Amino acid sequence: MTEQNSLNLEETNNIESVEKYKFEPIKGYPMLNWQGKRPFTSTQYYPAQKKEVYGEEVNGWINKIFWGDNLQVMSHLLKAYRGKVKLVYIDPPFDSKADYKKKIKLKSQEIKNDSNSFEEKQYTDIWTNDEYLQFMYERLVLIRELLAKDGSIYVHCDWHKNHYLRCILDEIFGVNNFRNELIWSYFGFKRATTKKFPQKHDTILSYTKSDEYTWNVQFKPHSDEYKARFKTDENGRLYRDDVNPTGGGARIIYLDAVEGDIIDSTWSDIPPVNPVAKERQNYPTQKPEKLLERIIEASTDEGDLVLDVFMGCGTTQASALKLNRRFIGSDINLGAVQTATKRLTGMLNSGRYKTGLEIYNVNNYDVFRNPVEAKSLILEAFEIEPLSNSIYDGEKEGYMVKVMPVNRISTREDLNDLLSNFPYKVFEQRKENEPNKAVELIMLICMGHEPDIRAHLEQESGYKLDVQVVDILRDKSRIEFKRDSEAEIITSNRKLEVVNFFPMNLMQKLSLQKESVNEWRELVESIVIDWNYGGAAMEPTAIDIPAKNEFVDVFTIFLMMLVRLK
Repeated sequence: MTEQNSLNLEETNNIESVEKYKFEPIKGYPMLNWQGKRPFTSTQYYPAQKKEVYGEEVNGWINKIFWGDNLQVMSHLLKAYRGKVKLVYIDPPFDSKADYKKKIKLKSQEIKNDSNSFEEKQYTDIWTNDEYLQFMYERLVLIRELLAKDGSIYVHCDWHKNHYLRCILDEIFGVNNFRNELIWSYFGFKRATTKKFPQKHDTILSYTKSDEYTWNVQFKPHSDEYKARFKTDENGRLYRDDVNPTGGGARIIYLDAVEGDIIDSTWSDIPPVNPVAKERQNYPTQKPEKLLERIIEASTDEGDLVLDVFMGCGTTQASALKLNRRFIGSDINLGAVQTATKRLTGMLNSGRYKTGLEIYNVNNYDVFRNPVEAKSLILEAFEIEPLSNSIYDGEKEGYMVKVMPVNRISTREDLNDLLSNFPYKVFEQRKENEPNKAVELIMLICMGHEPDIRAHLEQESGYKLDVQVVDILRDKSRIEFKRDSEAEIITSNRKLEVVNFFPMNLMQKLSLQKESVNEWRELVESIVIDWNYGGAAMEPTAIDIPAKNEFVDVFTIFLMMLVRLK
C-alpha cells in the first residue's frame, strides 16, 4: 500500500470528494480480483441529524451512535475524525446465506408457535455474485482513512469469506501490517455433520495502520494443569525450579510473582453468550463482552476512540464504556440502534459511568423503520416476483426489477453494480437477433433519483435498454410504511399518566398470531421522558429501564415526574 493510494479529502460547497483509489499492482504480490471490482472513486459528505441525547459531555466528549448505511456514516465522519480512531472492530456480514431475526417477546409471555410472523428480521446475509467483496472493499478503504497512524483494526469473520477478506485487507492495509489471525474457538453442543468436521470457531483478522501501534500484552490466569507443576515451600508459597536460560544453574520461580499466562492467538477461554446471561440482548449473532474487552484492552489505552460500524446490539460500545474508552457506533438496522441505545442508557442510568450518549440519524434515514425489510416490502407492494441468484431483485410483466438503495436519492454511482454484472454476451446475442429492439427491459425502483439516471444506464452499458424509473416518493399510496407507535397520556393533578400504549406494527403481528395482550406494559421495554422537548433532539431526564421480565414501574415514573414538575 503506497502513500499515493490514500484518499485525499477536499471540501467544495459542503461536498466532500475523494481522489481515485487506484489499483496499483504490488510487486511480487497477487491481488484479489472479482467480477465488478471497481476503484472507490468518490464519496460525499452526508449530513447527520441529532435525535436523542442521554447524559452529558465529559472533557469535551460525548459518545455517539449513528443510524444509517455505514458507508454514508463513515463519509460523514471523515470530516471530523479522519486519522483519529485508535481501534476499529467490525463483525460484518459473513455471506452465510441466511436471514437473521430477533424473536419478539412479551414481558409476561413468549409466543410459542413456530410461525415466523412474530420474528423481526434484523439483517439479511445473502449476497449475489461479487457484491459482497465490493461492499466490504469500499468500507475497509474508508475505515483505513479513519484509523490513526498507531491504530488497529480487527475483522471478525468465519470460513465463508475469511480467505477473501484477508486478501482485501492485505491490499488496503499492506501485507507488512498484518498482525494476527486469531482463532476464537467456542464450545457447545456438537451436531454430526455430513462428511466434514463440525465448525466450532470464528476467525478474527488483525491489521494495523503502520508499524507504530498501541499494544498491551494480555494475560489470563494459569490453568490448574500449569499450577500442578509447582511445589509448596515452607512458607506456603507455590514455586518450581527452572533452568536459567542465561546460564548459571537453576532458578526458583514463584507462582504469585508471575502475572499470568500470556494469551496467544487461539482463544478457547471465552464462551458464547448463554441464554440466561445478564448481557444477553436476544439479538442474532451477539458476541460476548469478554471477547471485545480483550481486543480493546490489547490495542487501546483509556480515553482512546473505538469505532464499530456493524454495531448490532452494542457489545463493542458497552465494552468500551466499561473500560473508559470513547466510542462511535453505527448500524443500518433501526432495531439494532434501539437495542444498543437501551443497553447503553441502562448502563448510564446505573450511575457507574459518566460520559453521555448522542443518537444521530444520517441522511434522514428514517422513512422505512427497518431498512432491511424494505426490499421485500417493496417487492410485495408492487406485486413483483422475487428472484434469487440474480443481479436483479425481481421480475414484473417482462421487466427485470432492481430496487435501488432506500431512504436516499439514487445516483449514477448506484448503477455500478448493474453495469459491472450485466450479461453482456446475452445482450450481444439479442442485439444480433433483433437489432432494433431493446436488449433488456429494466425497472428501477427508487426514492428520488438524479435526472439522468435512465440515460446514464443505457449510455454506459453500450446497448439499447428500455428503462422505467419508478419513484416511491411519488407513489406512497402503494407502500405500507412502518407505522409509528401511539400512546394515550393523561395529565392531571400535576401528574402525567401513561394510560395505554399502541405499538402499531407489533400489534399487527400479534393480530396475525391471534395473541391477546392484557397489560400494555407487556409491550414496553423502557420509558424515557424529555420535559423540555423542543422538536429537535430528545434529552430525557426521566428514564425507566426495567429488567428483562419486569414491567416499567409506573409509580416510580410518577415520582420522577412529580419531582420535575414541582
